[in-house]
Amino acid sequence: MSILRRMFEAAVEAARPSVCLPPALPAPPPGRTLVIGAGKAAAAMARAVEDHWSGPLSGLVVTRYGHTVPTRRIEVVEAAHPVPDAAGENAAGRMIELLAGLGADDLVLCLISGGGSALLARPAPGITLAEKQALTGALLRSGAAIGEINCVRKHLSAVKGGRLAALAAPARLVTLAISDVPGDDPSVIASGPTVADPTTLAEARAVLAKYGIEPGPAIAARLNDPAAETPKLLPHGDYHLIATPQRSLEAAALVAARAGYMPLLLGDALEGEAREMAKVMAGIVRSIRAHQQPVPAPAVILSGGEATVTIKGQGKGGPNAEFALALALALKDCGGVEAIACDTDGIDGSEDNAGAIIAPDTLERARLLGLHPESYLSDNDSYGLFNALGDLVKSGPTLTNVNDFRAILVR
Repeated sequence: MSILRRMFEAAVEAARPSVCLPPALPAPPPGRTLVIGAGKAAAAMARAVEDHWSGPLSGLVVTRYGHTVPTRRIEVVEAAHPVPDAAGENAAGRMIELLAGLGADDLVLCLISGGGSALLARPAPGITLAEKQALTGALLRSGAAIGEINCVRKHLSAVKGGRLAALAAPARLVTLAISDVPGDDPSVIASGPTVADPTTLAEARAVLAKYGIEPGPAIAARLNDPAAETPKLLPHGDYHLIATPQRSLEAAALVAARAGYMPLLLGDALEGEAREMAKVMAGIVRSIRAHQQPVPAPAVILSGGEATVTIKGQGKGGPNAEFALALALALKDCGGVEAIACDTDGIDGSEDNAGAIIAPDTLERARLLGLHPESYLSDNDSYGLFNALGDLVKSGPTLTNVNDFRAILVR
């Protein structure tokens, strides 16, 4: 396995629920323990709870199609991501029913990970699932940042933005979360179903205006109704981040250092258009090659966060593959550079790959096949190019999610 793949595997391993969840489990309560949850890692998290829980246990979690694992006591439901479907709506409704009638001696253990915003899909009264699906699709195509998208979704939901926590009272609430968002803000991870929401209806309206998205009448009415504001104060609950993008980057940096590469960690919260991010990274590569700054070669540039793509073409490919293609083009006259860009959940956008790898000869091999990388980038078809080259990374669902992982080797 190449060092690029080893670094990616180390980043994923640091965030696996079987590794990071057991040390954070609370003591069993005098009464019942109910497990609920949502996200791409929800099934693996539920399995980790079952494997390390000594008392009675029941519950329901929802995860993305293809991300389930066998469980014994906690039911796992699969639903759609990134655009919600009826399965996610029904799962959220069932969780609301399970929370009814709990007492102060009971414990609600909430398992949250990236993807929970789409998977926990219970629209607020007066809004249909179809209306929410259309709006979610428009936001995803617009290139809006995840925090902006979640701001809107929280104000259109019956469970997000702290509303699930309000339903759990008076039971004790403990949330175990795997962060997939820049800054690890609990109110943004899966749209913060168990924490108070600092965003406002006015901010949600501003996001739609910023991206020129015209909401339907029901959504517009909801976003203009002061009674639809999300909770700003909630009963006390415990919230624990059990895995974060930064910890995964540090795990990858250790692999790089052991292999003789100087790690340069640029942070876990980089956001922006994938192709623009690639231009910035290419500039850092050139500085290392020309001036041995900010670190000397051989080096590896590591970063996380969430790249976005404003879709204008007709091709296929997520933000990580688009970043990789844009980086290859930005470094076309700079040899000796290899890179990997992958989503740590194993799914880049909506395709079957985690991301892609580039090598010093990526562009040359493409042109020998009669392919024009610039045209593929213009058509948002990074998947098509890397598929033709055999350079897609296909890990399958990793059952965790700490967002994007990028590593650039400068030899």
